[in-house]
Formats: sequence, structure tokens, C-alpha cells
Amino acid sequence: MHVHNHDHDHAHDPRGSGRGARIRHRLAHLVTPHSHAAMDKVDTAMETSREGLRTLWLSLGILGLTSVIQLAVVALSGSVALLGDTIHNAADALTAVPLGIAFVLGRRAANRRYTYGYGRAEDLAGVAIVLTIAASSALAAYEAVDRLLNPRDITHLWAVAAAAVAGFIGNEWVARYRIRTGRKIGSAALVADGLHARTDGFTSLAVLLGAGGAALGWRAADPLIGLLITAAILMVLRDAAREVYRRLMDCVDPALIDAAETALRAVDGVRGVGQVRMRWIGHTLRAEADIVVDSRLTVVQAHALAVAAEHALIHAVPRLTAATVHTDHTSDGTDPHEALAHHATA
Repeated sequence: MHVHNHDHDHAHDPRGSGRGARIRHRLAHLVTPHSHAAMDKVDTAMETSREGLRTLWLSLGILGLTSVIQLAVVALSGSVALLGDTIHNAADALTAVPLGIAFVLGRRAANRRYTYGYGRAEDLAGVAIVLTIAASSALAAYEAVDRLLNPRDITHLWAVAAAAVAGFIGNEWVARYRIRTGRKIGSAALVADGLHARTDGFTSLAVLLGAGGAALGWRAADPLIGLLITAAILMVLRDAAREVYRRLMDCVDPALIDAAETALRAVDGVRGVGQVRMRWIGHTLRAEADIVVDSRLTVVQAHALAVAAEHALIHAVPRLTAATVHTDHTSDGTDPHEALAHHATA
């Protein structure tokens, strides 16, 4: 078995697939020899954690400012609906805390107890965020029913409407930023947090529409729209929970497996490809793959082929930073399926 860990990024320009790119690649490897030493690796997990933390703190600042503005309008108008929206925004801002802790923990190096590192802390943060979304939906439903049973007059409707618009704009900006960054660095928890911000933006729109209904003398407008928004929050909760569940269950996009198998088959000397497995550790991928090689190869030659296969995997699969490549061979050197079947039953 050959284990190869590469924490450096392999960025590719589509225009660099020709002979010139191959020459540059070989020269780079001559200047910087292939090494498995930790000091020779670029810590991409650290870079993505920094980007995630920057997104979280900026989001915290935007939502914190939005909450302060809305709280001032609540004190002025006495709007219970806007108070609920303020609570949602404050709760969404505070979800940066578990994610921030997760990103910081993810920087810690692996040890003999946590041999894969601390990347799974992001999955735990994702669970906390899903629970926060669930609590927000329960609070939105409670306030909507309470306003339906106990109607209240709202003053300074123009200020309530302006605060609602500010809440929507702030939440939607934060949602887009978090989702974009989360997908870029492969963080399911950050994507779920972005979806949570989007639900609070919907809640802000409910406040706006409720204020419009109150201006027309329809007291029931705000609580009825609040119930509809609660249903929308539950839909987003379902999507966020499903994404976090899949990450906890080591689910990966089948297209990544297809890309890995294609890359392995293209390696000169690989006669067959067996099982390929991947899992997310935080926002980076790890892979295990079985390949069949010629039985006449020496140990050194088989090892070199495994290294080439591992390089092909990292080049072909985004966010893949480590791979374990197992080499097997046929008994007669002719049928690669024989070795794969033997390995599967062993």
C-alpha cells in the first residue's frame, strides 16, 4: 500500500494542457523535488480557514449593524414582528461563533488521537446551525400565532418598513457571500449558515408586507404572512439539514468519483481501476483508490506508478489534498479484473 499526502494546491489553466505546460510542470518538479515532508507542503486548509473566518467576521459585522438599527426602530414603533426579525438577525450573526471555532480548530495539526485532524468540527458546527434555523422557525411561528390571536397597533410604519428593507438587504448580502465562500472552500456548514441568513431575509420581507397591511387597516396581514414565511423557513431548514446530513454520512458528488476513475485510467501503466472512495474532512477531500498494475513490475516501479496515480487524482479532483493508492496485480499479468475481484473478496 502506498500512502501519499499532498496539502498543496494544483491549480490548472485550461490553456496549459499542451507540450509547453508539461515541460513547465517537469521543470517545476526538478526545481522543487517531490517530497512527503510536512515542511515542504503549502497548508491550503489554513488558507481556506482564513477565508472562511474573514467571511464570518464580515457577516457578523453586517448583521450586527442591521440588528442595532432594527432594535432602535423596535423601541420607537413597538413592532413585535420587527422585534422577532431582530432576534432572527442577531441569532444568525451569532452562528458565526460555532463556525469560527470550527475553522480555528480545523487549523490544528493531526495527532495520535485525532489522526485525521480536526476538520470534522465543521460538521458539528453545521448541526448547531441547523438547530438554530429550527429554533428560528419555531420562534417565527409562535410570534405569528401570537399576533394573530392578540392584534397590536404599530406606530411609525415608515420606519418599520425601512428597517424591514434594511434587514432584507443585509441578510441577502450575507447569504450570498457565505454561500459563495462556502462552496468555494467546500464548507457545508458555511453554506448552511448562508441559507439561514436567507431565511431571515424572508422574515424581513414579512415585516415589510405586514407593515403595508397595517397601513391599510388589515391587522391580520402581518401574522398571516408570518406563517407563510415560517413555511419558507422550514423549506430552507430541510435543504440545510439534508446538506449537513450528507456531509456527516461521507456523501460526495458521484461526478468526483467519475473524474477520479477517468484520471486513474489515463495513467500510463494502470491496467485497471478498482474501488474509489472519498470523504470530506472539513472542507478538503481525502481519497482511497485501488489500481491494478503489471505483476512484472518491481516494488520501486509499482511505487512510482502509485505516485503518478496519486498525482493524477489530485490534479483531476478539486479540493482533494490527500490520497491513498493501493496497487494490486494479476497472477498472470494479463487480466486486470482478476486482481480486482481477488482484492474485493480478500
